[in-house]
Amino acid sequence: MNMLINGKKELKGQIEVSTSKNACLPILAASLLSDEPVIINNLPAIDDVEVIIELIRQLGVNVKMQEKTLELTGRPEQAAPPYELVRRIRASFLVMGPLLARRGSVRISFPGGCAIGNRPIDLHLKGLQVLGAQIKQLGGDIIAQGKLKGGHLYLDYPSVGATENLIMAASLAAGTTYIENAALEPEIVDLANFINSMGGNIIGAGTNIIKITGVKKLHGSNYTPIPDRIEAGTFMAAAAASRGDVTITNIVPEHLKAITAKLIESGAEIIEAENQIRVKGPHKIKPLYIKTLPYPGFPTDMQAQFMAYLSNAEGSSIITESVFENRFMHVQELCRLGASIKIEGRTAVVKGVKKLEGAIVKATDLRAGAALCIAALMAQGTTIITESEHIDRGYENLVEKLNSLGAEIIRKETKRCITV
Repeated sequence: MNMLINGKKELKGQIEVSTSKNACLPILAASLLSDEPVIINNLPAIDDVEVIIELIRQLGVNVKMQEKTLELTGRPEQAAPPYELVRRIRASFLVMGPLLARRGSVRISFPGGCAIGNRPIDLHLKGLQVLGAQIKQLGGDIIAQGKLKGGHLYLDYPSVGATENLIMAASLAAGTTYIENAALEPEIVDLANFINSMGGNIIGAGTNIIKITGVKKLHGSNYTPIPDRIEAGTFMAAAAASRGDVTITNIVPEHLKAITAKLIESGAEIIEAENQIRVKGPHKIKPLYIKTLPYPGFPTDMQAQFMAYLSNAEGSSIITESVFENRFMHVQELCRLGASIKIEGRTAVVKGVKKLEGAIVKATDLRAGAALCIAALMAQGTTIITESEHIDRGYENLVEKLNSLGAEIIRKETKRCITV
């Protein structure tokens, strides 16, 4: 799928952010913890969510979707998620904890997802072993079994995925579990709130020590996950990059503090309200120093978008990627548009240029695709983004939303040519 973007368009107007992809995926996995009906509202129509829903369906759970509301009912009848779904997204591994807690065993292949570097699952496995699971590897599969009991866990790194998997596993384990050096992300808090709405007993989510007292059974729930802070941040960067004036609604300003601070530092004007934020782009973009960090630091999922934004700054910016070691795959594509970026290990030096020009580029992953959209909005002429389907993994109706703000974007099916 190709995306054609006519550049030099100022974005103006109002846009509503969708429900958080990174909150919905663990919450969907956690629905496996209850036999009773679980209703999840306002699910975004994105590929990653569709994959997890299909995975849950194939585990034997009854799935009923009406508009954007999903109802799940029943005990998972299978403990081995299908490989063809697991390999597609990283978040598929989040069903391991719930399946182990519910069925006492699980067999799952190594997860897929964006190729943005090594994302080991050893923290997940070490934590489950502390909770009493016996784990072995057989070919490309991981097999875990055993009756879970409370334990004291220390994460060597505040991994979001490991924290989520272990919270879910511990919620039905016998006794009390403590997770130290836990991830602090808002999505962790949302997951804990969801499980507590089903009768769970989780205290301390959002701090570095989480206490989970296992319960014998979780009941149903009707729940609406939080807004997507990365989508909000992407629109904020796009508004500033296009020198536009955009109001972004359905947000939690507290979740966007690191992004807001950097945009203000770059010269943008930010006006906050209770559940919305207005971004006025700067006449001249000031260079920045950015280092990605776990929450509440600057999010790695916004690094590529800000690199695109800063490619048009007056001066040189420095971006250090401390979370993933291979998350500069978008650099080459930005340079095709005329950006001047040099990589030194995990640091990128972005020398601002006076103008970007349209070209043919390739979206290498989800956030890289979003960054190329922002760069294309700043560029003169037309940009063609190939493999833009990566963007559909995490952004709901991105083209329609940007076009409503004054962008000129169309999608076209890619025709494959076969040479004999």
